Amino acid sequence: MSCMFVALPLWGQNQAALHLPDGPTPQSTSSMAIAQATTQGDSTLSGMILDTAGASIVGIALHLEDVAGKDIRQASTDIDGKFTFGKVASGTYRVVVLPQNGFEGYTTESFDVGSQEAVAIYAITLGIASASSEVTVRPTEIIAAEQIKAQEKQRLIGILPNYYISFVHDAAPMTAKQKYGLALHEFLDPTRFAGTAIVAGVEQANNSYAGYGSGAAGYGKRYAAAYGDGLFQSILSHAVFPSLLHQDPRYFYQGTGTTKSRALHAISFAVAVRNDNGHTAPNYSYLLGDIGAGMISNLYYPHADRGYGLVFTNAIISMGGRAAGGLLHEFLDKHITKNVPRTGTSSTSGKIQP
Repeated sequence: MSCMFVALPLWGQNQAALHLPDGPTPQSTSSMAIAQATTQGDSTLSGMILDTAGASIVGIALHLEDVAGKDIRQASTDIDGKFTFGKVASGTYRVVVLPQNGFEGYTTESFDVGSQEAVAIYAITLGIASASSEVTVRPTEIIAAEQIKAQEKQRLIGILPNYYISFVHDAAPMTAKQKYGLALHEFLDPTRFAGTAIVAGVEQANNSYAGYGSGAAGYGKRYAAAYGDGLFQSILSHAVFPSLLHQDPRYFYQGTGTTKSRALHAISFAVAVRNDNGHTAPNYSYLLGDIGAGMISNLYYPHADRGYGLVFTNAIISMGGRAAGGLLHEFLDKHITKNVPRTGTSSTSGKIQP
């Protein structure tokens, strides 16, 4: 399968440079959004679809999606195998052809459309569908389990667990059991114990939380407190509140679009998350998790270091930390994380594409 993009200015406009992105990698897709965008633009996108013998294919349905996977436009090929998407606004898109009429599906790589451009996609070639390329619909819980298993292999520089970033943009929602399981798996990782030991050592050296005293007893109290802080924060933010509020605790990697759009997506993780139904919602889970963990810590920290004012101050600081963490997730993590999926698993088909 193949296709090529050429972006030209619409007639009557100043001529712009030709855009010739890299050739796309074909992949199957079985998810389809229904909602239609209301945004109108002044650009057009056209092309044609052929079979492997070079003959045009009539009646093939196509979808124009944005980087979030939202269905922006729908079209179908005419008697000559040609299609056109009109009134397209400036942005980053991809064209999706679902498996149909005995042909394989196809998804282009993301490409940019500017203002008043005529973008041409030449000769998308569809192969004949085989048994291995047919859509298989399975329970989302099973698909989510496979995706979580893949996430549990993700490690920064091959060492530190990096479970809470999903490189699959349409990942299946996690069940409450899976949220608790992933939180415990992340927190019981051996690197967590080593990191806590370092934190307690630094606190001991600086005589932080002086009420704990010194020596082995003081170190033990600092270690237990540091471990408790992380445990309660992880369980509350990653499992308890996400389960109660039906929110997904993961960061969803965007990876395409302009640097600005990716940065805004990353920073928004401080205040917004994805609900289990796929919609965006205020990030109550992390905020309540930070506050809850801080309140619990008042039970075991020295009296001089307790206070609810500090709890809420630390919660606000944590929001800033999540914004910074989102930027690292979006622009750095994929380059230094081992076992990142090449394309990912569709939340509907559950297939990992080559």
